Amino acid sequence: MTVVRSLLLFALAAVAEIGGAWLVWQGVREHRGWLWVGAGIIALAAYGFVATLQPDANFGRILAAYGGVFVAGSLLWGMVADGFRPDRYDVVGALVCLVGVAVIMYSPRAA
Repeated sequence: MTVVRSLLLFALAAVAEIGGAWLVWQGVREHRGWLWVGAGIIALAAYGFVATLQPDANFGRILAAYGGVFVAGSLLWGMVADGFRPDRYDVVGALVCLVGVAVIMYSPRAA
């Protein structure tokens, strides 16, 4: 159950961080206005909170592993929100990152 909880928290963190950054991007670069930017800032703050809910107590490990989730999630977000089509190198790179997440977070460790 701990792994499932951790994966769900990583997914929630990705939605908050990537979504927040996308909202800021839309507000500034696509000229959608300060409401979009404000919503993005709130989402980015929520990301910071969600990261603290991970069951592992090591900040560096959590953020390092989350980096892989961020890479894969960013490509997925771009596909859904902006019609981005990743090439095979994007996909392979994202898979390598997700393997890194599994190694960092879920490898058996001595107690």
